[in-house]
Amino acid sequence: MPSLSACRLDPHARFVARPLHSRQAVVAAMRARMRYFEDLEIGAETHFGSYEVTREEVLDFARKYDPQPFHLSDEEAAKTHFGRLAASGWHTCAMTMAVIARHVVDSEQEGLGSPGVDELRWLKPVYPGDTLHVNGKIVEKTPSRSKPEIGSFRTETTVTNQDGLPVMRFKSIVLIRRRPAEV
Repeated sequence: MPSLSACRLDPHARFVARPLHSRQAVVAAMRARMRYFEDLEIGAETHFGSYEVTREEVLDFARKYDPQPFHLSDEEAAKTHFGRLAASGWHTCAMTMAVIARHVVDSEQEGLGSPGVDELRWLKPVYPGDTLHVNGKIVEKTPSRSKPEIGSFRTETTVTNQDGLPVMRFKSIVLIRRRPAEV
């Protein structure tokens, strides 16, 4: 397509002013980008992103929510199986949720939250300086029987560290809108 500066205007041509997009066209374009229940495939895998764990954040989270000595003190942590300051498992969950939520928002998924998590396991300690990588796999999807406008899907989420070692794993149920009927 030629640039505007390269176009010549015909002084005798008739132009009709029209809005660039009707409301319906804008809504249709938004719906085309959104991911709905119908777009999900069983077996599909997603890399949600990564998270760098900082010492300051480990200490801050522990002070506020999990003030056990091995989350607060190098000396106390050295006396445990952790061997050094380790992040709370609940902090690992919070960091994982931050990665997943940002991905869902950025990818324009019509997510509606989650009724819960099953089989949460902390497999290895998470330490300051680690980089967490969050990956999920869709293992099941089910349309709602009582609410036809939504569906749910189950995921297996694995969090690994920078060495590729799994540090946390869980299964979750996620609610998501179904694609609206075209108007």
